[in-house]
Amino acid sequence: MKQVAQTPKGEISVENVPIPALKKGWVLVKNICSLISVGTERTIVESAKKNLLEKAMERPEQVKQVLENIKEEGIIGTYEKVKAKLEQPDPLGYSSAGIVVSVGEGVGNVKSGDRVACAGAGLANHAEYVCVPKNLCVKLPEGVSFEDASFTTLGAIAFQGVRQAQVSIGENIAVIGLGLLGQLTVQILKAAGCQVFGIDVDAQKVELAKELGADMIGVRGRDEIRNMAANFSQGYGVDGVIITASAATNDPIVLAGEICRDRGRVVVVGAVSMDVPRGNYYMKELSLTLSRSYGPGRYDSIYEEKGLDYPIGYVRWTEQRNMEEFLRLIAKKAINLEKLITHHVNIEDAVSAYEMLASGKEKVMGIILNYPAEIREEERKIFQERQDYGALNGEIGVGFIGAGSFAQGFLLPHFKKAAKLKGVATATGLNAHAVAKRFGFQYCTTKAEDIFSDNQINVVGIATRHNLHASSVMDGIRHKKAVFVEKPLVLSMEELKQVVSLQQEMDGRVMVGFNRRFSPLTQSVKEFFGHKTSKLIIHYRINAGFIPKNSWVQDPDEGGGRIIGEVCHFVDLLQYLIGSEPDTIYAVSLPIEGSVVANDNLAITITFKDGSVGMISYIACGDSSFPKERIEIFGERSVAVIDNFEKAVLVRNGKTKEIQLKRVDKGHRKEVLDFIKAVKDGKRMPIEFGEIVMATFTTFKIIESLVKREPIKIDISEIGEI
Repeated sequence: MKQVAQTPKGEISVENVPIPALKKGWVLVKNICSLISVGTERTIVESAKKNLLEKAMERPEQVKQVLENIKEEGIIGTYEKVKAKLEQPDPLGYSSAGIVVSVGEGVGNVKSGDRVACAGAGLANHAEYVCVPKNLCVKLPEGVSFEDASFTTLGAIAFQGVRQAQVSIGENIAVIGLGLLGQLTVQILKAAGCQVFGIDVDAQKVELAKELGADMIGVRGRDEIRNMAANFSQGYGVDGVIITASAATNDPIVLAGEICRDRGRVVVVGAVSMDVPRGNYYMKELSLTLSRSYGPGRYDSIYEEKGLDYPIGYVRWTEQRNMEEFLRLIAKKAINLEKLITHHVNIEDAVSAYEMLASGKEKVMGIILNYPAEIREEERKIFQERQDYGALNGEIGVGFIGAGSFAQGFLLPHFKKAAKLKGVATATGLNAHAVAKRFGFQYCTTKAEDIFSDNQINVVGIATRHNLHASSVMDGIRHKKAVFVEKPLVLSMEELKQVVSLQQEMDGRVMVGFNRRFSPLTQSVKEFFGHKTSKLIIHYRINAGFIPKNSWVQDPDEGGGRIIGEVCHFVDLLQYLIGSEPDTIYAVSLPIEGSVVANDNLAITITFKDGSVGMISYIACGDSSFPKERIEIFGERSVAVIDNFEKAVLVRNGKTKEIQLKRVDKGHRKEVLDFIKAVKDGKRMPIEFGEIVMATFTTFKIIESLVKREPIKIDISEIGEI
């Protein structure tokens, strides 16, 4: 399919990418029209064209993250992650309309063949096909065209601004900024029974607002807006102001304060400077409110991605219900969109539309992108334009499922050097296409089945979100592929039992990305203690840093929480260094609210079967600028310390040896190369499957210990023989 994409440098192109994958609770739609939101998308493109210094000055928090990442992962690792981000194209568009092709499990509000409007940045893209969550997809009423319905997202934004203003019939409301959003706001206010004063710096936009129902209009910089507002409101000042302008200054905020009545309301919808002058706002006791996008539900992953609606008795107007109401007004002819459309462009010519925006030579209001109307079965597998792939001839053929920034930064560069990259599958076609192009995969797809069924692929790498790991590993085993899966192996005890049973039944070859045991410093420490004859005590401190509770990582269903998702790393390293299996475990945590699975401040004590003791301090409440990891090992009348996998100190008999690496090395390169070599030579996996299962099993027991607040015996027989 064709999709409009923008590079981080602001270059626009129309790419041929796979159709997006359909997910549970989501809807696959064949677009007929999509709307280029002139103000928003022009800003996005102009921002992307700024140089790195300008971007850095605008986003100091991201610069800080990069600097902190250098401390944790080193310059090379950070460079690969940043490079992946800088080379990743972004989808454009967030408001479209089309025909439902198919629906995922749990979707009941629409069905195949329905005419719908779709919303969502990164979802309702300028693309022939889009996949959107059910709560961001609404049916079109009879008589509403796809062209008009493509405005629905902007209509929902305008509705939310009006709702935040709490308008009532007969009130005098000013709208500052008469672009697309402002023009829609004017019409919604008129439908709500208000008197509307439209204000803009552009005389043509002001005249258009008059045609669309504004009762009074004024050109900022030409007309005496304050006097006009006083006359408009019988000398009281307007009851409310809705700012839909986009401005680098605070002029709209200043003007709103000047024209509002005593205890009036100011609502900011557009992107303006929020430098609020105290004078008028204090003396008039004005209310200042920001309006958040489409309405309640926006940026709530549970509402948007998981489809959990808010009860209407508690939240009358959600973003989806705002979308529905906008369409109802269109159907009643209360909204006129014909005058807002200035251009029609076919998807093949989308680049010209953005060039027109950038040039500023034409007056542009609304640009409709049109797509072919027929729904056709398209090949989801897109081959790259290269002819040198050929047969494997004894080489390892690699397929990858999931390819986010981690996979691109720490796994794929090494797989590329060690094997032949055949196919990559990700949920979105644009990402799959970009990854295939960057790393030289033969083809890209959005169907994991394409990877598993490819006879030229004998190694499958899995770097999806955690909830897909278990099923993908089992699919790999069934298709007799060697499987490399990023941690964790599974998210539940039941999944672990299923994977273990299948692995034993089919003698599957599975390795989890427990990379730290492959670090050169880990190898040096392991050799230092050699054939130990006494017990060890190890303290492993991880300054993990904060991750918000609404992150997918913290979601029990999708990420599993940080204990299952990351602490498994550290359990594996302890059992590797000690050379023994965990025997008992006791975990305590800081007081928390909600699910124990999401806890990320805890202390864990593990005793091992040989009598050794390991202690893991996993901390998220520290300063993230402090180095992340430190491991201290005591035993054999010796001491070893690993500092952030960059430096090690070995002490024995009063003598100290220091090992300083040139960069942080957590073992990603060696784990991949060792894995590929084992597959190529037909030898055992670099990590024994039993050790992988034990580390995974132990994380579940950590959670059990936290819940029961008592030591837990590690009895692997719970899941059968390993």
